[in-house]
Amino acid sequence: VQLQASGGGLVQAGGSLRLSCAASGRTVSTYIMGWFRQAPGKEREFVASISESGGTTYNADSVKGRFTISRDNAKNTVSLQMNSLKPEDTAVYYCAARYGLRFDSSSRIPTAYEYWGQGTLVTVSS
Repeated sequence: VQLQASGGGLVQAGGSLRLSCAASGRTVSTYIMGWFRQAPGKEREFVASISESGGTTYNADSVKGRFTISRDNAKNTVSLQMNSLKPEDTAVYYCAARYGLRFDSSSRIPTAYEYWGQGTLVTVSS
């Protein structure tokens, strides 16, 4: 599975961005998908994950109520709608895929994922 993230950019605090992750090489309808981010000098952290069907999601506490993960299995894509952005959201955002065995809290762990995209930079100015 190859993953290509896009949609990053520079936005003012309070603004919105929509990230997309396009998968190729294999249909990802049987994969759990996740978004992670890594700020300079910090470890990669969980943002959101979504089950194979899209019916269940997890979100990090820091983004609850502001970010929404969704997927379109027909188009082999996963999206992250980010609203009310804050300067602390500045990071490189990565999409990841994991073959679906069971969708649970382990989807918050980076090492649980097999495939990673190259990342897209989001910069939020104050």
